[in-house]
Amino acid sequence: MATKTILIVAANPSDTGQLRLAAEVRDITEGLALSSRHHTFKIVNKWAVRPKDLQRAVLQHSPEFVHFSGHGVGEAGILLENDAGEAQQVSGEALSLLFSLCPSVKCVLLNACYSEVQAEAIAEHVDYVVGMSNTIGDRAALKFAVGFYDALGFNRTVPDAYRFGRVSIEMEGIAESDVPILKIRPDLTDTETVAAEEATEEAQPPTDELPPLEEPEGMVRLGSPFYVERQSIEADCRATVVKPGSLLRIKAARAMGKSSLMARTLDYAERRDCQVVRFNFRAADSAILEDLDLLLQWFCYSVTDALDLPDNLDDAWDSNRRLGLLQRCQRYFEKSILAKLSGVLVLGLDEVDQICKYPDVAIDFFSMLRVWHEAAKYTPKWRNVHMVIAHTQDIDIPLEAKRSPFNVGTAIKLQEFGDAELNTLIEHHGLALSKENIRTLKTLLGGHPYLWREAMYRLAQGRMTLAQLQNVAATDKGPFGLHLQQCLADLNSMPELAETFWDILQTEGIFSINSSELSKRTTQLDSMGLVKYQGAGVVPLCDLYCQYFRARLT
Repeated sequence: MATKTILIVAANPSDTGQLRLAAEVRDITEGLALSSRHHTFKIVNKWAVRPKDLQRAVLQHSPEFVHFSGHGVGEAGILLENDAGEAQQVSGEALSLLFSLCPSVKCVLLNACYSEVQAEAIAEHVDYVVGMSNTIGDRAALKFAVGFYDALGFNRTVPDAYRFGRVSIEMEGIAESDVPILKIRPDLTDTETVAAEEATEEAQPPTDELPPLEEPEGMVRLGSPFYVERQSIEADCRATVVKPGSLLRIKAARAMGKSSLMARTLDYAERRDCQVVRFNFRAADSAILEDLDLLLQWFCYSVTDALDLPDNLDDAWDSNRRLGLLQRCQRYFEKSILAKLSGVLVLGLDEVDQICKYPDVAIDFFSMLRVWHEAAKYTPKWRNVHMVIAHTQDIDIPLEAKRSPFNVGTAIKLQEFGDAELNTLIEHHGLALSKENIRTLKTLLGGHPYLWREAMYRLAQGRMTLAQLQNVAATDKGPFGLHLQQCLADLNSMPELAETFWDILQTEGIFSINSSELSKRTTQLDSMGLVKYQGAGVVPLCDLYCQYFRARLT
């Protein structure tokens, strides 16, 4: 059966009251994931939406459902955002004209106060439109949306879903169930016939093919159908990366998805007209990383080259030789890069752990990033420099708190996938796993994103059963062999950590952390993704690690 796209557009301008938009999107997604028809819906989220973003989204995705979360101001329209993140009104007439050009759209839900006027205008061209006749509280708006999409997920018609949404408000004891108003296209008079047609369409045998499988390897490419969003985390990243002078820090163990998240965050910044320069410090030669002078020149040249600016690095570096290296780098940025840019520059720094192999260089380089972040507070040109830093382990170098970029800005730590993300990953691979099979996999793999994606890929290929996967999982020849070997090599290079991990593996239940030294070691093991905190102690992340490392650590 054909997949129906739900386009969720959210806007919470900086000069308006803050709404729980991320919670609304999360609850809608989780509800649909649990429904009987979850596989027939695809959700596309767009955050901090400007008028042109809305227009592009409906052109790109041809959605059947468009859901707006945000503010409404009555006859004046709904509030999207302008380029500065402030409120921009969009009238009902403009929305009506847009949707008149989008025949794919069958239903629009305006989850915003006083949006009935816009709903009336849009209903001239769209079968069903829901608007709000008055103010509606955050809680009531969320309950209505969840009830509405829950009903759609169980194959109910739009009018039925509207009624379920109102009932959801009533069930919570909120006195706002009469605020949502359903508008029906004037020439769509026989709603029972329409409902029958929808039911007939749903009953047709599936015709769509699943997308070709993608072998799990490193970052999940942009646009991949196998990428699973972490809704609230991605919303935080998008909101932060476009803030003036922002510093976003993404920390995650190996293969937990930090590079994939970073790529999508930077892609969002580019679509917001920022100029983005990406660095992966694994790509830098060791000769560069161990020499501060070479590292800073490489850093400056990489930005110059990526932005296609004139290369005067040699002259600028030599003419400022009386300055220290960090001052030369900052001066070059100010005179040769920022002075020539009219917009925002976003620096994406991935795998910065690599610099920590050279502590003296790392201290100076990271101190420079902190100075730049602080400069954004009082210098306009530096407010146009936003930074995204991704790293694996805690930065363990003697860096003073006032010189560290790792205790300022917005911190994001990626954890395991939850049930909603795991169900989405299963669905994307076209697998029908029983609850017992899912429990078996969760015991074996925890919620580790890479391990799950590798398992789903092998099962979806049809060349391996779940029982066969279990038999070879903890071997070097199994599908997780390379990942496990790398983790083992990391442990063998740090004997004290290996000893502590061995003690954890031998502990029945929770391993207690009873000293500062153990706290430091378990923090490092958590950074490596080998353990997870539980209460006042830690346990191995998953049974796979127990099986593999018990047989190889001594």
